[in-house]
Amino acid sequence: MSRLQNSEFEKLALPLLDPLYNFARWLSGDADEARDLVQETFVKALKGLGSFQEGTNFRAWMFRILRNTFLTSRTGLERRSTIQEDEEGFEDSVVTIDTPETALIRHTDTELVQRAIAQLPGPFREVLLLADIEEMKYQEVAEALSIPIGTVMSRLARARKQIREHILQVAGVKS
Repeated sequence: MSRLQNSEFEKLALPLLDPLYNFARWLSGDADEARDLVQETFVKALKGLGSFQEGTNFRAWMFRILRNTFLTSRTGLERRSTIQEDEEGFEDSVVTIDTPETALIRHTDTELVQRAIAQLPGPFREVLLLADIEEMKYQEVAEALSIPIGTVMSRLARARKQIREHILQVAGVKS
């Protein structure tokens, strides 16, 4: 079978409802808008089901639709920054999963971590949420955000560093 059927779509898409909502909530900062974004994502995905290529990553496809829907929303257009962060030289500073930073994040007050994530610039927050919160592989994040995998790794390293610095600053510890 070359095309996904509606019943197959349902089996693949429904488990993504909560992760998509969580991502939309972080992107928009508003629960109602997040629900609207997820609903619009499902509508667009169903309409575009014929363009989905079987054998590719369905989860990344859905997250890409959600992100693109957000970016074209009123809130997304207001938040979109025209300045590209300089990311050269950060590929080598990628933080691995089992680091002191991630251990600190896991064991630190949830509200403090949420505030730290919220203060991240959008591109860094997106990568961090997909990689660390939604536990997507770097390649999936790259596909979902339509960016190179090296950019995923550098943004993730920078996001984790900024979160660590924020937490240490709030805790009164000098880094």
